[in-house]
Amino acid sequence: MTDWSDLTRRAAFASHRLVGWIFWDPGAKANLASLGVPDGLGHYIVNRAAPLAAAGPEVVTAAFFSIAPELVRFALDHAAPHVSWRDATVARDAAVVGGLRRMAPEVVAPLESLADQLWRTVDALPVAGRALFAAHRAWPRPDDPLASAWNAVNAIREWRGDVHWAILVAEEIGPIEAGLLHDAWMGYPDHWLPKSRGASEVQIADALASLAARGLADSGRVNDRGVAWRQEIEERTDRLCTVAWRELGETNVLAFLGAVEPVSERFLAHIDATAGDLWMPAARTRRPRK
Repeated sequence: MTDWSDLTRRAAFASHRLVGWIFWDPGAKANLASLGVPDGLGHYIVNRAAPLAAAGPEVVTAAFFSIAPELVRFALDHAAPHVSWRDATVARDAAVVGGLRRMAPEVVAPLESLADQLWRTVDALPVAGRALFAAHRAWPRPDDPLASAWNAVNAIREWRGDVHWAILVAEEIGPIEAGLLHDAWMGYPDHWLPKSRGASEVQIADALASLAARGLADSGRVNDRGVAWRQEIEERTDRLCTVAWRELGETNVLAFLGAVEPVSERFLAHIDATAGDLWMPAARTRRPRK
């Protein structure tokens, strides 16, 4: 009997690695700079938010959930006078194709063969309450089969992200509290994640006080109960997201995993080399907590 929660967990993890490296890739940054964006600054936010960027920084901030509004506004305002959001995506996709062919050529053909089935899955998923996913689904799709498959995987990944944030909103967990819980769950240095996303010391202190009032933190850090609660949220996310991978079908999911999992460490190594060994926590194995 198929364990869909486990397949969903594995597929999500593989998707984060397949996709995540591009957001710190020097080639993607250089491509954005070549379009006129000074120094390619803000490329993480621009390259991820482009399908929703026309709605404005406030909407993108709402969809991103955990990144400070000031960082989102800077990135979009910095790029907007110089480039269309569509051109930014085309430039990013060029870096995606080149990077995949260079880092993991053996993944190319299997991904290309799955492109149509991946998009069929994207088109079957519900959009209600999933704004970032909906923007990606409606965005023009690349003709290149490798870029097409990658974009479909990214859309499914963003669907999961929208679901995860909806769970936290329903649980009355704010963006900074979410970062603190995720730090503790991952075994990261205390406060690293919210700081990396623009939170101030005052905001972090307020978030810790909020978590402490719920019994999820004490003595200025998330406690064991908070870590266990965050694990429950992850499991709940996996259960709710089985629908996406069930739609793709077991044979196709196993083909996807068979292609991506054996090479996924290369994508993580690329993030390490270009950003550092803490960035893109969703693509990393949990560490023992200190």
